[in-house]
Amino acid sequence: MKALHFGAGNIGRGFIGALLSQSGYDTTFVDVDEKLIQLINERKSYHVEIAGSNESIQVNNIAGLNSLKQQEDVIEAIAEADLVTTAVGPAILKVIAPLLAKGLEKVVDNGSRPLNVIACENMIEGSSKLRGYVLNELDGTVQEKVKEQIGFPDAAVDRIVPEQKNQDPLTVKVEPYHEWVVETKDIRGDLPEITGIHYVGDLTPYIERKLYTVNTGHAVAAYLGHYHGLETIKEAMDDPAILEKVRGTLGESGDVLIKKYQFDESEHHHYVDKIIERFLNPALSDYVTRVGRAPIRKLGPDDRLVGPGREYVQLFKKAPDYLAEVIASALLYQNDSDPEAEELQKKIKAVGAIEAFTEIADLPMDHPLTVRVKEIYNQLSN
Repeated sequence: MKALHFGAGNIGRGFIGALLSQSGYDTTFVDVDEKLIQLINERKSYHVEIAGSNESIQVNNIAGLNSLKQQEDVIEAIAEADLVTTAVGPAILKVIAPLLAKGLEKVVDNGSRPLNVIACENMIEGSSKLRGYVLNELDGTVQEKVKEQIGFPDAAVDRIVPEQKNQDPLTVKVEPYHEWVVETKDIRGDLPEITGIHYVGDLTPYIERKLYTVNTGHAVAAYLGHYHGLETIKEAMDDPAILEKVRGTLGESGDVLIKKYQFDESEHHHYVDKIIERFLNPALSDYVTRVGRAPIRKLGPDDRLVGPGREYVQLFKKAPDYLAEVIASALLYQNDSDPEAEELQKKIKAVGAIEAFTEIADLPMDHPLTVRVKEIYNQLSN
């Protein structure tokens, strides 16, 4: 079996590439990093280290292609693939779409063989968005063939891959825990046989559970940790006051998830405990500035802070206190090496913090969440 994977970074190699290898796929990585691609082709293997243990996984049967210099080879590899996956980051899906479209055009020209493309990104409906970008690159006749023959099943992925500098550029360290959930309704042909995948009929509850727990909890530690002058997530989690606020925030987001999706309360609390245990793992500690980067995106109306905060108001008719405090601390986040953080502070300086927040979060000034954020922001900024 052959897989083609866009993105040879730490997540691509340490998560998706490792599971593809364990499932018996020969995997071709596509990336713009020429040095990385050369190393992959020279060695044909790499190691994935499991954080906090002596365990490691050897990933074999790999190759690499440069998406800028070897486009025809990438197109041919897509045409021969049994599965296509991505781990490039939400903003890059639109960038890879033209090349992917050319490959898929060749797939449908070669016959009626079904093929699935799974975007393994930290976003909602990543595969659906990629499908839209691809279809925009195709004319009507080919577009209809791709709609019929190529599946773009949405997925939720979860594995912490901390920032790292390894002596071997191909080696990557990951946490033991991982979750890869794929929705079945848009799959074409048989379900891909991949170790570690969990197939479900409706992905939405799993997407939001991950976003409103893992991503929300990480944001709490990052923004409150930064506010208190701490450098790493582990330092933040070791602070009893911040740990209490992580639990409180995940209690509020958890109330939303339990009410909305009828999750079993005790099972969800166990899930939260597992997430907090992961954040406390010293082998996985990351910098608060890396986890907190891109605050404008993270303050978006459907993202990890405003999303559960807005739904909390809808469901319980009151503003959440913990989520509001994290939002306020995100508005105070400053990082000269983060373009979004700089843009946020420029916006705040120009129009005011709460005015900037309502614009980013798409909330009115009199919304209960806005009112509570304003109260806490004024307290924190003083």
